[in-house]
Amino acid sequence: MHYTILIPARLASTRLPNKPLADIGGVPMVVRVAQRVQSSHAPSGAARVVIAADHAAITEACSRYGVESVLTRVDHPSGSDRLAEACDLLQLADSDIVVNVQGDEPLIDPLLPRAVAELLSRRPEASMSTAAHAIGEVADFLNPNVVKVVLDATQRALYFSRAPIPWWRDGAANGSVALPSPAPLRHIGLYGYRVAFLRQFPKLSPAPIELTEALEQLRALWHGYQIAVHVTDRSPGHGVDTPEDLERVRALLHTTPHS
Repeated sequence: MHYTILIPARLASTRLPNKPLADIGGVPMVVRVAQRVQSSHAPSGAARVVIAADHAAITEACSRYGVESVLTRVDHPSGSDRLAEACDLLQLADSDIVVNVQGDEPLIDPLLPRAVAELLSRRPEASMSTAAHAIGEVADFLNPNVVKVVLDATQRALYFSRAPIPWWRDGAANGSVALPSPAPLRHIGLYGYRVAFLRQFPKLSPAPIELTEALEQLRALWHGYQIAVHVTDRSPGHGVDTPEDLERVRALLHTTPHS
């Protein structure tokens, strides 16, 4: 089983300008991500790791570090649109599998993309795959920025939400909140796609639940497509959305900005 890792990278960011090029120990963050998932290469692993950029500054940075990239349009409304264009630029077949790794996850588990790709290859009824991890803290369960997912008996996604789900009947007894048992699942924002579906996905009409929750993956469920979910016992690494996140990652990697 071979697959391609695609890393979308958009230069504009409201909370962290030029985020893909943010310095982490002298290396641009998006290059750090690509280098980290390179370790998932194996005979049955990723055939290619490609950054799908919206600006020449990103592709130039990739070139300096020997990382493959493609330049996509700047006006894509979503990351999935950018990935679909990248599939066309790379001339991938409809039957191929790609894994979308976010460009702001320099601490991603390098084994996770392969697990998500292998899951999709084993589940022909699914159009997408993704990952989840058990929630161990009430604060994360209640945090709307931590997306939750509920699965069926075959580990397909039933629903994703920013709300605390599943909510048990006695969860707020005596004025305090406790975690349900078994533990609820935190969605990890990593996706496997069949290329044929990825080319179709941006053409699907946005779903009402997608607009309410601000979660694009709900569009697939609303239109009747299935999403298989890999449950990992490894906690997801810290992503980078803000300057504070960037400093936290630098500290975890024991790096300082390159001067």
